[in-house]
Amino acid sequence: MSVNIYVGNLSYEMTESKLRDLFSAHGSVSSIKIITDQYSGGSKGFGFVEMDDQQAANNAIRELNGQNILNRELKVNISKPKTNSWR
Repeated sequence: MSVNIYVGNLSYEMTESKLRDLFSAHGSVSSIKIITDQYSGGSKGFGFVEMDDQQAANNAIRELNGQNILNRELKVNISKPKTNSWR
């Protein structure tokens, strides 16, 4: 079962390739997505990483949360499902 991980406070210089390298050190990465602004195309400063293995995901979260990467302290945790908070 794959695990979806939220990665926040990303530097605007962070690329999907660099993010993949960071997480690949902890296990198999199935997908990477940095969220971008639909108008400017620039990073919104957060993204999602999907890892194949629960243990690898837990290790990555533990090791990378709070790490200073490109002068930004990463916020890394299990992604919460999207909810309709307007109801």
